[in-house]
Amino acid sequence: MNPYQNKKRWKYLLLFFAVIIATSSLWYTDFLVQGISKSERTRAEVWSQSLKKLFETDNDEMMNYLFTVKDSLVVPAIVTNDKDSITVYTALDTTKTYYKIEKDKVYDPSYFQRQLRIMKSQHEAIVIEMNGKKNYVYYKDSNLLSQLRVFPYIQLSVIAVFLLIAYTTFNSSRRAEQNQVWVGLAKETAHQLGTPISSLMAWVELLKDKFNAEQDPLIIQMENDVKRLEIVADRFSKIGSMPILTSHSVYETIKDFVDYFSVRVSDKIEFTVTGDEQQEALINIPLFDWVIENILKNAVNAIDGSGKISVNIIENLAKEQIFVDITDTGKGIPRSKFEAVFQPGFTTRKRGWGLGLSLTKRIVENYHKGQIFVKDSEIGKGTTFRIIIKSSLNYVPTPK
Repeated sequence: MNPYQNKKRWKYLLLFFAVIIATSSLWYTDFLVQGISKSERTRAEVWSQSLKKLFETDNDEMMNYLFTVKDSLVVPAIVTNDKDSITVYTALDTTKTYYKIEKDKVYDPSYFQRQLRIMKSQHEAIVIEMNGKKNYVYYKDSNLLSQLRVFPYIQLSVIAVFLLIAYTTFNSSRRAEQNQVWVGLAKETAHQLGTPISSLMAWVELLKDKFNAEQDPLIIQMENDVKRLEIVADRFSKIGSMPILTSHSVYETIKDFVDYFSVRVSDKIEFTVTGDEQQEALINIPLFDWVIENILKNAVNAIDGSGKISVNIIENLAKEQIFVDITDTGKGIPRSKFEAVFQPGFTTRKRGWGLGLSLTKRIVENYHKGQIFVKDSEIGKGTTFRIIIKSSLNYVPTPK
């Protein structure tokens, strides 16, 4: 399993456990809420019966007992008659009243009507008979029960925000650390390549002089490979620092690399480069060559036997952009993998590292301020990658 798939599995596994924890928390809270709700219903029923008995008894001791039971209810409740008029209420706002006779309080019938509507929406009425007439007792959830209902959602939200901040901070710190390691490794690689490349250049010059082989095809190709190594070392030295972008012909840059690359792969693969040869863009040639190289290598690996790879350069005058479409006749990419192919560690090859397209995306987007994506792909027919870079149509060089 490659690192990308392993990372993806861990994400799904952690998401699964997060869902289990959240579901368990909500289920247990709901269990507690149901228990408290039943308890409050019982207390409301006891209060209703005590109220009924108060109207039926003349015994002073019994009345004192019933008043104690009635006053013990902390759940807000309202009693209405068969005409839906409020007759009794308890545990509501003590500064307000439903009756005009209580002069020391605010007369606010609308407040009680609002509370009655809330109570009706929350619980079914408890029916009691007083003086031969039916009365209806409505009650609403206590503050404790109301808070308990929303508490798990607040708790889970706070935990989610905390985990998100912690994950973002940790991820940024880890990424910065990884970047430092990669930058250090890249620069050290460039430094280590410097000595053998210089030696190889000297040996090539000695071979030319000794055998008078200035135009020998083998020596020329050897010299091209040494120059290529020099470019590779230069690429590594540029990692971690912002490269200088200058105006260059996109067609010539790509054509030069394709000419070099095509003779080093199977002759069963045909390469073509088309488009306006005059269009220029702001690029850094060593790094842009690296982009083209990575995509072409992927295209070659996708072709089983013979095939074609074409590069088409298109200008978008309206947005001052240049499109570079690289199309192969390889095995294609599933639509579900269009984004995944740019993830570090994603590869379909047994011995692949899965870093080529990830690095390509970084060079295009971070260094050239452009875009790269899979424009189109069909299984068994091929794939088209599109690179978008800035045109240098209105480019004015910075004076030195």
